Amino acid sequence: MNPLRELGKWIEEAREEGIAQPASVAFVTVGSDGRPSVRTVTLKRLEDDALVFTTALWTRKAQEVEANPHVALLFHWPQLGRQAHLTGTASQADRSLAEELFDERDLVNQLQTVVSRQGEPIDDLEPLRDRLAHLATVQETVPVCPTDWGALRVRVESIELWTESDDRLHDRRLYSRDGEGWSLTLLSP
Repeated sequence: MNPLRELGKWIEEAREEGIAQPASVAFVTVGSDGRPSVRTVTLKRLEDDALVFTTALWTRKAQEVEANPHVALLFHWPQLGRQAHLTGTASQADRSLAEELFDERDLVNQLQTVVSRQGEPIDDLEPLRDRLAHLATVQETVPVCPTDWGALRVRVESIELWTESDDRLHDRRLYSRDGEGWSLTLLSP
């Protein structure tokens, strides 16, 4: 069994239940100082052995992944009593995938990418809002994917699928990469 397929089913079930942002996930990297850093990102694609995200390549997240590719992720759907804890190795994906995923973004998200240098210090939001509004009214063609925009692929090494139980004896299934397959270990709650 491929636990990433089950993760995909869980995301779909969360979407069907009307849970806001069902593909949101906490994404943990480690800085050069050894300190963890976490942010919430949106899963863009689920592959057979990897998760795919997009990011500006100048961000702290991208820089930390380049320096230390080991990452951790946490999906949490409290309404469903489910969590998925993952570890893996992240790397920059092919440019063609970044372009494909950029093209799938809503126009306002594409324009925001062009307007804002995510994570860089600013004095005021208003100039960015003004520029975004201006581009939204004058943009005649869809923006092209910026050269400093990329896709990150996280090859999953372990995934724990956690299901809450009323008696506190939660179901914890830990899948670990075993060659090209997966080994399963049940964990005590």
